[in-house]
Amino acid sequence: MRINPSILSADFANLASELQRIHTADAVHVDVMDNHFVPNLTLGKPVVEAIAANTGLPLDIHLMIADADRWAPEYAQLGVDSVTFHAEASTAPVRLARELRATGAKASMALRPATAVEPYLDMLGELDMLLLMTVEPGFGGQKFLDLVLPKIRRARAAIEGSGRPIALQVDGGISRDTILRAVEAGADVFVAGSAVYSAPEPSVEIDVLRNLALGAH
Repeated sequence: MRINPSILSADFANLASELQRIHTADAVHVDVMDNHFVPNLTLGKPVVEAIAANTGLPLDIHLMIADADRWAPEYAQLGVDSVTFHAEASTAPVRLARELRATGAKASMALRPATAVEPYLDMLGELDMLLLMTVEPGFGGQKFLDLVLPKIRRARAAIEGSGRPIALQVDGGISRDTILRAVEAGADVFVAGSAVYSAPEPSVEIDVLRNLALGAH
């Protein structure tokens, strides 16, 4: 049970200190948005490099960008732990996953809430992680979409059937109130942004969420 806080909810003017506030995290989830694939613009490679220089935690890069086939390998080459691209933004997801792994990064693929998981189950072996969005990507602070729970269950069953150690991440609306439902459906990596950074002590909230997940597992 891993908690990867999203810095989308952090104070970007004090990024170094904001990273220190989540030192108990398993990784830092970095949302890269281009105002094309999603209606929001966040940060790019220079900021990812600055984040890497200011934390010893692994970086979990989530690319919510168009033309993922072109750009995702460049993020992987920054030495990050994992790069997630959206299936909806890739024309050759198998090739892209292999390119990411060739750099030494873990390959992860994300699906929007309304995107079916079934067409991609045959390529699970190309992935280290599958991310199922539990909100529409683009903005933090949205409400968890319970309609994704059956998809999480189907994905978990497929992962178990594959016999491969593939992580199943959920992102969107994760909090004390929703993490139990996500665990019960089969998720084991949780992205929490506003729930962590709105807490008085983000590092403590990370531990609380992790313990809730472990207790429900």
